[in-house]
Amino acid sequence: MLLQPKKRKFRKQMVSPIRWKAKSWRYVAFGDFWLKAMQSWYVSNRQLEAARKVIIRRIKKIGKMWIRVFPHTPITKSWLEMPMGKWKWEVDKYCARVKRWKILFEVGWVNRELAEESLMSATYKLPIKCRFVVKWELR
Repeated sequence: MLLQPKKRKFRKQMVSPIRWKAKSWRYVAFGDFWLKAMQSWYVSNRQLEAARKVIIRRIKKIGKMWIRVFPHTPITKSWLEMPMGKWKWEVDKYCARVKRWKILFEVGWVNRELAEESLMSATYKLPIKCRFVVKWELR
């Protein structure tokens, strides 16, 4: 099932541009290996689900995976053949605003080769450039 918020105070939201680098969610919390965003962009809930499935398919029940982003931002889309206007339309999809250097996925309890293979194969499902990082190589 796709990730989306259960309940919202307002149905539609203003979408502001993404600027600067991520200040929070830049450091390891759970796993030993992680996938770090090298660009800022919007990642939809479908893209996150596709990347999650690729990682789970590779690590199976050996390891554990954590998703560090959640698609909170609703993106609206107008109907076909409708005139331009200043109104908002229906919610089409939910997106996560990913800033540069933000951690997207973490993997633990697996060896390095399997973690690198699974996380790098998940980057093909995402619209941004990502980098594989190891916890103990930062020190």
